[in-house]
Amino acid sequence: MKNTKYILVSMLLFFSGVVFAQQQSIFTLYRYHMNLVNPAYAGVGDQTFLTASFRSQWTGVKNAPETQAVSFGTGVGHNLGLGLSMVNDRTFIEKQIMVGIDFSYKIEMNVTNDLYLGIKAGGNFYNVNTSGLQSYNGEPDPALTSIDEFNPNVGVGALWKNEKYFVSLSVPAMLNTKRAKEDDGIATVATDRPHIYLSGGYDFDLNPEASLILKPSVMMRYVTGAPFSVDINTMLQIEHNFEIGVTYRTDQAFAGLVDFITSKRLMAGYAYEVSTRADLGSAKNTNEFLLRFMF
Repeated sequence: MKNTKYILVSMLLFFSGVVFAQQQSIFTLYRYHMNLVNPAYAGVGDQTFLTASFRSQWTGVKNAPETQAVSFGTGVGHNLGLGLSMVNDRTFIEKQIMVGIDFSYKIEMNVTNDLYLGIKAGGNFYNVNTSGLQSYNGEPDPALTSIDEFNPNVGVGALWKNEKYFVSLSVPAMLNTKRAKEDDGIATVATDRPHIYLSGGYDFDLNPEASLILKPSVMMRYVTGAPFSVDINTMLQIEHNFEIGVTYRTDQAFAGLVDFITSKRLMAGYAYEVSTRADLGSAKNTNEFLLRFMF
């Protein structure tokens, strides 16, 4: 039975430990899914949008992390925005669903600059299902207890928006939450601390006549006890209907990105990501897809 617990801990933490060390809800195509981490984006620019992302990480590893996310935002009145965000993470026997309702308020600073303030209310459904784990004799181990709980949470965010650039700062989950963790070979309960997200970007008109726009951006993530993570992203938009670019993540990963704007109402995006970490040599690539509908 002791060996069985070591197997459980090793398999669980090989996947989930890496996921949480990278911070939660990492998306390479983050620029079009910002209200997942910042509620101030709900209804920004008086737009109504519905965005979905599908991320399959490390395709060479069985039961590797998979993430699906949906976000919605719309304007509901004078300077008010309303949104909904949901993220579903699954890794081996661990699963969590994060949901939030987003509210935003726009303050018109001057003719060209707006300040958006937002609040997110929701929580995290966390589940570790050990029922399928077996000991060496092929029988389930009754000592391995499943975890199933809901952790309420609240988050805040701010966005400074200009026609050419943006700066975003947010803490989407301010309260500590619990999860499973290894402590000297024994499964224990750990605490997830608030994550801080700081991002910004600028659009450069390279050739207005040819509609060439260079769109560099950066996303920084920080949480106590985990490495500081930064995404550096550069996209080139051509004729307002095609984008191509690259991303470098300080967690030792590179990605190639492409977006197609098939109409004024639909965008499709894809990111192909490769890790350069030596301990993930057999993990292969990560695939991420995005669909965005604008109404």
